[in-house]
Parts: sequence; C-alpha cells; structure tokens
Amino acid sequence: MNSLAQIEPVDYLLIGHVTQDVTPTGFSLGGTVSYSGLTARAFGKKVGIVTACTADLQLPELEGIPVIRKTSPHNSTFENLTTANGRVQHIRTSAAKISLVDIPPAWLDTPIVHLGPVAAEIDPALAQAFPRSLLGITPQGWLRGWNDAGLISFVDWPEAASVLKYASVVVLSLEDVRGDEEIIQEYSSEVPVLVVTEGARGARVYWNGDVRHFRPPQENEIDPVGAGDIFAAAFFIRYESTHDPWESARVATQIAARSVTRRSLSGVPTSAEVKSTLMEIIH
Repeated sequence: MNSLAQIEPVDYLLIGHVTQDVTPTGFSLGGTVSYSGLTARAFGKKVGIVTACTADLQLPELEGIPVIRKTSPHNSTFENLTTANGRVQHIRTSAAKISLVDIPPAWLDTPIVHLGPVAAEIDPALAQAFPRSLLGITPQGWLRGWNDAGLISFVDWPEAASVLKYASVVVLSLEDVRGDEEIIQEYSSEVPVLVVTEGARGARVYWNGDVRHFRPPQENEIDPVGAGDIFAAAFFIRYESTHDPWESARVATQIAARSVTRRSLSGVPTSAEVKSTLMEIIH
C-alpha cells in the first residue's frame, strides 16, 4: 500500500468495499468499486479506489489502479442466487467501515467522487467532504440489511436526507427500493438528478421536474451482475463532461446493455467499446 503522502491526484475516486463474490468455482472479485472503477478507466479516467479488505487479498483485476486499502480482518463476501422472483443475496462476512481519515488528502478535490457502499460501510458524513466535486452516489449498500443467516433485505435509510443534499447525481435500481414509488419521488425531490435503473427495461431519469425513460437495445443476457455499477460510472462521467442527463443516460444505457452479455468483470466495457458508443450517440 502506498503512503498517503505519495498519492497522486486522480480523475475519478471510488469509495467502498471490494467484494469476494461466491461462485460455483470459488470466489470472484466484485463490488461497485471494481465494476465502476474499471469502467471509468475504460473511459480514459485516472481512477483511485479507497476500500477495506484483508491485507492478503489479491486484486490482479485492478492492476494499474491505485488502491488505498484499509486493513480489515474480513472481506465483504456475498453470495447471489438468481430465482424466478429475482435475485436473492446473502452476506457471509463484512469488511471494516470507511471514514474521512481513510481518504488521501490528494484525492479530496477529485473531479468525480463516487460513493458506492455495498454493506453500509461508508460513514454518511463523507458525503459533505467533497464540495468541489461532482458527487455521484449509488446508495444500494445503505438500503440493505441482513438477518443472522446473512439474508439481505431492504431497510429504511434514516440518513438519506442528510446524505442526498450533497449529491450531484444518484443512481439506484428499482430493486434497491423494492419498487416503492414513494421513496423514488422523495429522493427525486432531494437531488438534482436521480436515475432509477430497471434492468432489461432500461432506466428513467428525473431532472428539473421532468422524467424521461431510456430503453436499452435487446441483448442476450448472460449475467446482469455489475450492470448497474457500469451504468452509474458511465452516467457520472458523461454528466460531468456534458451536464446533459439525457445524453448521459443514452450512453450509460448502451454501455450497460452490452455488459450483460458477458460474465462478471468481463462485462466491463473496453476502451474500444466506449469509443464506438460515444461516436454512435454523439454523432
């Protein structure tokens, strides 16, 4: 791990747990910071990650991305099961919490900051630490709780108002809020831009009292895991560049739709795919 004093500035800062996802063949690397971080790199951004995990966890998939690792006795480990009624998740172990003292000073003025909790691991007070950044939030991990068996379910988010008032853009899934339209309406009134992803049906974007729907192209879905994180990173990057949520949604929808045709982190877009998508949409 690098000394905090030696850290160089980055373009896109991700904060949250890397995860170990249980698969039939063992563990695979996951978590919002992994999917979104690799997507941001494909967009040409210099990425930095602040996470918490065990000292011996190998992260070869993130090679070339500076990772500030808070040492934890455990990794956040998830098991995802796809059923006819949707995804069922269990959390087996959870890594340490992340707070302001864990963020390198050189990264406090990063142009895009992405808070991506997966297990309520981020101190909510962090939201106010980046007043000069575009603050993107994917609040899934603040909307999760679990029982003694590790079964994950939706929970209320009491800190929502105190966090959302600092956000520039929030991206969440319809599943994250159990389809509760009252919560969506509440959040849409508290942030400049709210995006609600709806899986194969695409996404809706709330902005300036308007809402628009964006439909993805039909793809052969193999693995939807990570698609929401890929969408979010693409949206945040385009929005920071264009300040146009409609164009940002068109780009992010196309990128995320392609991601489901491949498994796990292989669904992350390549630089060539990003370039071709931008050329297609912009021109």
